[in-house]
Amino acid sequence: MQNTGIIIFMNLNVTGDSTKTYDQLIQIFKALAHPARLEILEVLRNGEQCVCHMEAMLGYRQAYLSQQLSVLRESGIIQDQREGWNIYYRVIKPDIYAMIDLAKSMVGFQTKPIKTTSQNECLCPKCSNKREGKLIEVDLSKIST
Repeated sequence: MQNTGIIIFMNLNVTGDSTKTYDQLIQIFKALAHPARLEILEVLRNGEQCVCHMEAMLGYRQAYLSQQLSVLRESGIIQDQREGWNIYYRVIKPDIYAMIDLAKSMVGFQTKPIKTTSQNECLCPKCSNKREGKLIEVDLSKIST
């Protein structure tokens, strides 16, 4: 066998398995890399909210919010639930707020409170009942499917 001085490298793709390890982390950071998505997460910090509530709170159009919510949902940060005509979103990884708060403290960011104006009130059943001082409880065991 003659030594030609050629070395054949096989299976030296260093990035192959290591990038798979970081895929979920990358998705989370990508989801956080947009101001509208950060604003949505601030609204969801107070608990489950419907799209119309976020529309009223943030002033964004429903279609735009849906696009941003889709990114957050695909990254595994939020989850949606349909109730009749309304879709409600909630954070399923609350540790995300520790990341956001840490980033804010690193850059000295001060959160401004988000307030609804009277012309932008949310008309969903949950918000309407809260404004009227009523909260309707539904016994799901009595509803036939």
